Amino acid sequence: MRAVLQRALEGSVSVAGEVVGRLDAPGVVVLLGATHDDGGAQVAAMARKIAGLRIMPGEVSVSDLHAGDLETGEACTRLLVVSQFTVYGDTRKGRRPSWGAAAPGEVAEPLVDAVVAALRGEGLRVATGRFGADMRVSLVNDGPFTVVVDV
Repeated sequence: MRAVLQRALEGSVSVAGEVVGRLDAPGVVVLLGATHDDGGAQVAAMARKIAGLRIMPGEVSVSDLHAGDLETGEACTRLLVVSQFTVYGDTRKGRRPSWGAAAPGEVAEPLVDAVVAALRGEGLRVATGRFGADMRVSLVNDGPFTVVVDV
């Protein structure tokens, strides 16, 4: 699996003009893709990495921020996960990207759903886009701070 994590002050995803997911507070927008041989081990590793990576201000993770939210009595959505097969685009040859490394939808969708479920299983609030939809993703990148995670 591969993810592009962008630390964001704001983030949302819309489908056909309707906002289907948004951050309630500063957090991370995750563009998540799967490849052909991904499975449960990659799902678990990716969820751990997304939740625990210390990329927020003060070198804390979104899990650390969530714990702070619970202490104050507010639960905020600090993760916005958007399926994105294009993170597996290969541009090494020619001018047209190849998508051969990206898993087909029937393989990728349950894997993306499983990462979201694993994050929610850790008690995190997670907003999402709609798999396969034509989405509009908006964010205000904080920093800017963007990292690529491969597991």
